[in-house]
Formats: sequence, C-alpha cells, structure tokens
Amino acid sequence: MKFSTKTTYGIRAMTSLARTYRKGSLSLATIAKEQNISLSYLERIFSSLKKAGLVKAEVGASGGYTLSRCARNITALEIVEALEGQVSPFKCIHKHGEVKCRAGKYCEVPKVLIKVQDAVVSTLSKINLSDLIK
Repeated sequence: MKFSTKTTYGIRAMTSLARTYRKGSLSLATIAKEQNISLSYLERIFSSLKKAGLVKAEVGASGGYTLSRCARNITALEIVEALEGQVSPFKCIHKHGEVKCRAGKYCEVPKVLIKVQDAVVSTLSKINLSDLIK
C-alpha cells in the first residue's frame, strides 16, 4: 500500500502547524518554503484539510492557517482520510469489510486483506499528530 504525495505532503504540512500551535497562524507560503512543497499544490491540500475540519484559516495581514484543535487530538487516520478518502488499500474491500469482487464468496483472499486493512486503520488511529513532532 502506498500513500500519495498529497498525503505525505499533508502530514508534513500538518506537523509544521503542530509545532507552532498556540503561537499564531502560518501562511501557506511559509509552510511551502519550510517543507519544500509547491505553493499551488499546498493550496489544494489545505482545501481538503479545511473541508475536513482539521485546519482553520485566519484572514488578515497576519493571517494563515492553524490547527482546528490541539495536535494530540488529531490522528494520522483523520489526515489520511481527509486527503485520500476512506482507507481501503484493496480494491475488492469496501466500507466495513464488504467484499466486492467477481470471485465473490469463493475467494478466501479477503479474509487476509480485511485483517491487513483493519491493522492499518487501527495503527493510523493510534498515531496523534503530536506524536510526529516529538
């Protein structure tokens, strides 16, 4: 399973915000420079993060972005799902372990894949943004 560049950059950008939480907002230009990410790409990423309620925008001369809540209350799973959608690394497994494939009930592979998917989701839900900046 691979996460896209969007998710990798999103997590990196969120760690920038976590480091400055309670110290004020950061502009996307500052984050882009600090993390070596294209500003236009970062704008698209932050659009998704804002829509998911993970960041909030502050307008004005000293405006920028801040976390919507403290870093220990934001999980890696939330960030990944904001940028990738529901974590479902296997095409044949959908929401809540529902199997959709041509082989149907005769395929034993989903039994393994569901366990892998559950482990990935469980692990991501246990990692807080604050864990990534220590």
